[in-house]
Amino acid sequence: MSSANRHEPVRAPEESTAHGAASLPWAARVRSSGLRVTKQRLAVLDALERAPHATADQVLAVVRRSLPEITVQSVYTVLHSLTDAGLLRQLDLANSPARYETRVADNHHHAVCTGCGRIEDVACAVGHAPCLTPADAHGMAIQVADVVYQGLCADCAAQDAGPTGTPSPRDAHQG
Repeated sequence: MSSANRHEPVRAPEESTAHGAASLPWAARVRSSGLRVTKQRLAVLDALERAPHATADQVLAVVRRSLPEITVQSVYTVLHSLTDAGLLRQLDLANSPARYETRVADNHHHAVCTGCGRIEDVACAVGHAPCLTPADAHGMAIQVADVVYQGLCADCAAQDAGPTGTPSPRDAHQG
């Protein structure tokens, strides 16, 4: 096994210069989740903090700036272990590879632009746990609700609008 595939432990968060102060909270969270603190895990968390909703390939591109030796398999292994530990949330959106985010402490949703693919977090509706109260739970204790709003962001809507400012006919058939 090469060193790129091994998750090398970080001696102590305060000694880590590759990730600096931004990793200190992540190091504590990784440790409290029961995982070892490694430079690979910290680099993946830092990358997702800077680029929420990234794919594994996008995470790899960012992480390779600080850890050029990291492999694709190592990134996938880290993403899965951090997701299993509850430090990341995996998003499975239609027509998209899995995406990951560090925002795991709340039940929020996502708005996805069908034009450019931009993803934005959307807070849950206001009220008494409306997102966790389905019309029929079918005997299940609902723990998470995933809602994805799809539409065009303002930039894409402006670009696709016809001369009257209305969406072009091509947009009416998407869905």
